[in-house]
Parts: sequence; C-alpha cells; structure tokens
Amino acid sequence: MSNTITGPDGQQRCAWCQSAPEFFEYHDNEWGYPVVDDQRLFEKLCLESFQSGLSWRTILNKRENFRKAFCGFDFNKMAQFSDTDVERLLQDAGIIRHRGKIEAVINNARRAQELIATEGSLAAYVWRYEAETPPPPQTASTSPESVAMSKDLKKRGWKFVGPTTVFAFMQAMGLVNDHAEGCISRKKAAKLRRSFTKPV
Repeated sequence: MSNTITGPDGQQRCAWCQSAPEFFEYHDNEWGYPVVDDQRLFEKLCLESFQSGLSWRTILNKRENFRKAFCGFDFNKMAQFSDTDVERLLQDAGIIRHRGKIEAVINNARRAQELIATEGSLAAYVWRYEAETPPPPQTASTSPESVAMSKDLKKRGWKFVGPTTVFAFMQAMGLVNDHAEGCISRKKAAKLRRSFTKPV
C-alpha cells in the first residue's frame, strides 16, 4: 500500500503532500480529478514540460507567472508567438527561462491546433489513452498508455513530451486515479471518474 500522511485536519492524504505546505490545496482540489477542458489540459502539458528536471513545487509556485506570460495558456494565442516573444520570455524572471522549453511549448501550441483540427478536441485525444488496467497507486513513473501517447505526440511534432512527463500529466488530469490507498481524495477521484463522460 502506498504511504499516506496525516493532514492538518487529521485526515489521511498522499505522502507527497508533506513535501511543501502548498501541496495540500493542490492535492485536495486539483490533482487526480478528471479534466475535459482543452485549455487546462494544454496548460498542464506545458507545465509538466517545464518541470522536466525540476521539482513540481518550483513550477506550482510560478504557475500564475506562467499563465500571465503565456496568455493563460491559450494555445491559439501562443501559436502566434514570434522570436520576439521568445526573447521577451527569456527575460521574464517569473518563469523558467529555458530557451528549449519555451520554444517547445510554443511549438506545441501550433501542434495542438493541428491535433484539434483532426481529432476534434485535445480532450477527445488524450482520453483515448485512459488506462484500462492502471498500476497500483504511486508505483510507476510511466505506463504503456503514457509511452503510447508520448510516441504519438512526438510523431505529430510535439516536444518535451516524454513518457514520464506524459504519465505525470495523466496522474494530474485524472486519466488514472493515482491517489494512495487510504487517501481521502482517492474515493472522491473514483466517484468523479465514474460520473465522468469521456469526450469523443
């Protein structure tokens, strides 16, 4: 069984919450619950790309700065970004100033437009990769589904979307219920997943 810790209210939560005080709110209100909104899905893919090699705490604490810098992760607006925007972003101390990652998410905005044109929506696409038989909670950093989605996205021209990045995205967006056994949010996530209608 995955470890849990006792939260401020005496309830059990995933052990990773104890890594930072701000993780409790993120864990309780966001992580692991099904998402169907294309802009939120795209934002998370971008933020997971920026996290590569860094801690999620760093990204979470800069999330509002990222949203401001990248037009709320509106991929239609981001797709219009130019080299001038890249240079502007490289001067923005509020975000991760990594040229490769900045250029990657701008590229991915354009690829998102193409994907939506052929698949109907980003949500319809990603939910095709929902795990049929997920691994036990918090025992894996990739899955067959994340490997498959990563491979397909790369074939479509996306960047910084390796299997580990994609699996972290799946965990956060509710494509797999990876809350620990005994965590108060596991039942909530399961209930939301049961009532969730997969987009087509």
